[in-house]
Amino acid sequence: MAELTDLSLLEAAGALRAGAISSTELTRACLDRIEAIDGDVSAFLTVTEDLAMAQAEAADQQLRTRSDTPRPFVLGIPIAIKDVLCVEGVPTTCGSKILEGFRPPYTATSVTRLVEAGAVILGMANTDEFAMGSSTENSGYGVSHNPWNLARVPGGSSGGSAAAVAARMCFAALGTDTGGSVRQPAAFCGVSGLKTSYGRVSRYGLIAYGSSLDTVGGMARNVADLAPIFSLMAGHDPLDSTSVADAVPEIHLNGADLSKLRIGVPKEYFIEGLQPEVETAVRAAIEAFREMGAAVREISLPHTDLALPVYYIIAPAEASANLARYDGVRYGPRLGPGLYPEDYFVTRGELFGAEVKRRIMLGTYALSAGYYDAYYGQAQKVRTLIKGDFEAAFQEVDLIACPVTPTTAFGIGAHGDDPLSMYLEDVFTLPANLAGIPGLSFPVGFDSEGLPIGMQFMAPHLGEAQLFSAAHAYQAATSWHTGWPEL
Repeated sequence: MAELTDLSLLEAAGALRAGAISSTELTRACLDRIEAIDGDVSAFLTVTEDLAMAQAEAADQQLRTRSDTPRPFVLGIPIAIKDVLCVEGVPTTCGSKILEGFRPPYTATSVTRLVEAGAVILGMANTDEFAMGSSTENSGYGVSHNPWNLARVPGGSSGGSAAAVAARMCFAALGTDTGGSVRQPAAFCGVSGLKTSYGRVSRYGLIAYGSSLDTVGGMARNVADLAPIFSLMAGHDPLDSTSVADAVPEIHLNGADLSKLRIGVPKEYFIEGLQPEVETAVRAAIEAFREMGAAVREISLPHTDLALPVYYIIAPAEASANLARYDGVRYGPRLGPGLYPEDYFVTRGELFGAEVKRRIMLGTYALSAGYYDAYYGQAQKVRTLIKGDFEAAFQEVDLIACPVTPTTAFGIGAHGDDPLSMYLEDVFTLPANLAGIPGLSFPVGFDSEGLPIGMQFMAPHLGEAQLFSAAHAYQAATSWHTGWPEL
């Protein structure tokens, strides 16, 4: 049944509806592929075989029942969940030893909406610890590998999700994006990845890293496969006070009139240090949109160079507050001699990884008395300027096109001794999170070593529909998204 995993999500959905295959066959094919190759890729932390087969059988029963209403496209489709989104009764660790053995008593809203529509959960995908990282090397449970080259990283922090989709172990995967953590691994692994607008998809059940930056998104083999995942997850949730009440528009993939599309190309995103092959591929994709009728013009986002320092004040500050609860009392195992505060220091010191401790210390410093106004307060003011840059740009253009990453996937261990060089990998993705706007990454080529190259579109807040229609038009005219790695 291995050939079933070569289908796209929509192809598999069509075969399920036609009765040509069953969800149990599809799910078993995915589980068999996970067993065969995930020893090399390490995309999954937990495989929920019993749960998946039970959900697949329930989906088959639904598919056998006549219905006058359209079936959800995800009915019977196997997917993966990033291990920062709670699934009731399933180990959810955030890639951290401090949550080893934690089984949530509830399920994240984003996951619940997919499960209620009939999706099948294959398991929990690897992640940088508490989603802090750009390579999935910071996981407490081992490094994930890029299916295109196992010596390269899959990106992060949603690297396990991206690798699972690229390696055809699942048809789609949920990820989270705090500073690029869906778009960057999607680009590195040659799949399509969506960062949603802040507030568009509920954060209830997402274990927080940076509460004003975190968004739930998804990855799939192409934009058309990703659209039904977004449509089901999106929408107001009374359990999340930051969830917006605006109606979710229908996604129309076909018939986009690109002659009415205005694309802005920010000059600040084509900088020194950008890998030449990345720039060439992205500019070629932008030119393809021009040839399809879109109007393309250069724009400026003048505060772009401040996004990196602003992010690495705000995000660690929020992480410092959010991770205070992991103390060996409220969550996780407790280490130490059995006395407070010794237990607190030993537990956090031994069970948090180096990157998490680094960001907690940075954030605590930025929030401390005497430094709050100088660092955190100033960063929030500059964040407002960055948001204003985008608002001004979207008065002139509909979408902004730029690279996702400065380079293609780098080698495992390449930035191990240089945190700043690792942080620079997110220089093109951070601004969207600071502004709260959506972004969509999709493949536009390969470098000379056969590694995927991604481009991203950014749209105004709640502008996901336009992202999908434009990117789908590109994928309908090109084939960069159709290849897959041979493992």
